[in-house]
Amino acid sequence: MTPQGRITRWRQTGADRRAANAAANLDRQPPFPGRWVSAVSLIAGPVLIMTGTLLRSPFHFFVPHQLTAYTQHPTLIMTAYTCFAAGFVLLWPAVMTLAQRIAATSPLWAMWGGCLVIVGLFTRTFQYGTDYLTFHLIDSLGPQTVLDGINHYYRERLESSWHPFKAMSGPAFFGWIVLAIGAYRSGALGLGRSVALGLMSALALGTLKGTEPQSFLAVGGLCVAFIPLGVSLLRGGPPPTRRAMFWIVLLVLVHVLMTAYGPKG
Repeated sequence: MTPQGRITRWRQTGADRRAANAAANLDRQPPFPGRWVSAVSLIAGPVLIMTGTLLRSPFHFFVPHQLTAYTQHPTLIMTAYTCFAAGFVLLWPAVMTLAQRIAATSPLWAMWGGCLVIVGLFTRTFQYGTDYLTFHLIDSLGPQTVLDGINHYYRERLESSWHPFKAMSGPAFFGWIVLAIGAYRSGALGLGRSVALGLMSALALGTLKGTEPQSFLAVGGLCVAFIPLGVSLLRGGPPPTRRAMFWIVLLVLVHVLMTAYGPKG
């Protein structure tokens, strides 16, 4: 066989393997946290992140402009940041579901990609805590005092030798690339949606970082990669039973009542 023939055969073999893996992965139901939780996460997580991205897009992304935006539109900005953070919290079942599909044929890519991305989710949640506190401090201390504190915080981060969440910034960026490569190699996602997933590495990370032009590219890629997978999970099995719906409604009501009338703190 000529070298050209061997290359052609290798390409065909790789394409056939990915097609077979994709067909096998389509039939996989996530054992944990289950089909419905995974589907809701795959759909609601990206939608919430995109909602937050859109809500704060009219304002410049840099810290002083974000503080000014809060003083002028406190409800809008707080809603934007809350949607953004809630979306990332909701993503962990989605990432776990995709990693389980990747693990069927590429376990190492699934382990590294899934773990790195989930560590990155913790990092973004931690940084939302600093955003939340900063906005509330504006109400009592004023924007200039808070801005001085944020500037000191960034200088301290640059000068300090090590901090746990500073060390987790790398996974927040590069984990999406590893997960995307694993999704393509395993056939869990096609080439286009794998590339779209990898675009999440372009999303800015840091305290009081607003919407940048590449934010739409990154979050849009996440929507393209995850939402169709969530829809396919919803269609891939029976609806929840009445008993399950009863317990869901009951737990939601209990949570609402505890939030409204429970101890504050």
